[in-house]
Amino acid sequence: MKRKAAVAGQFYPSRPVELRRMLERMVDPAARKVKALAVVSPHAGFVYSGPVAGAVFSSVELPDTFIILAPSHRPIRSLFALMNEGEWETPLGTIGIAADLADAILASAESAKADPAAHSAEHSLEVQLPFIQFFKAEFKIVPINISSLASFADLEDLGTAVAAAIRAQKKDVLIVASTDMSHYLSRAEAERKDTLAIRKILALDPRGLFDIVAAENISMCGFQPVTAALIAAKTLGARKAELVKYATSGDVTGDDLQVVGYAGLRIL
Repeated sequence: MKRKAAVAGQFYPSRPVELRRMLERMVDPAARKVKALAVVSPHAGFVYSGPVAGAVFSSVELPDTFIILAPSHRPIRSLFALMNEGEWETPLGTIGIAADLADAILASAESAKADPAAHSAEHSLEVQLPFIQFFKAEFKIVPINISSLASFADLEDLGTAVAAAIRAQKKDVLIVASTDMSHYLSRAEAERKDTLAIRKILALDPRGLFDIVAAENISMCGFQPVTAALIAAKTLGARKAELVKYATSGDVTGDDLQVVGYAGLRIL
């Protein structure tokens, strides 16, 4: 099956020329790039979060395969919904599925199911793809949509399965965890809460991240994908994490009373 672009013309331009022109303002091809195991990237409309996503993808070496962990903003049937066949389409072209890698995760993670329908309208994974396409003409992905019902134990299972599948590949794979940070708080409060979560990521502390989001009621929509990414990266030998860029919607709108936070990080 072909998963057609669902939010082109809404979250980002639908015309390829306009999209490339917009991406050119948000990426830095000359930036120093490091080899990473995972990145954390936001998923709002490009006018708001694009500069943070662009900074992240500009800062790391991009391999030929990506596992993209994204939160579901609507109920889905599976805790972890994968596509293990087919293609994804954006205005910049078509992207294939890394079927062998997806099948390995499906075989290992108890709650992972092949569920293409879960991806049909979700924006949080789709908006990562144009940034990768700007830099790479050909690559493959494993799309994983994560339910908000996933527990820490579930995420441990997924993260461990992702790491095992990557190890078995014996080639470079970049994990992308999609998340925005605090939603509709004052800038000061959003920055305070987001700092608490970012510190846990920088400490490579998935349990701490999962718990602080609950304890502080942090409206970080993709904390579960980030938790799973941290577990996978640590299993693969991650040594440190770095904050690449932080911003809020207020940087664009000028409204500091109700902002959404965006953080871009890399895990090495």
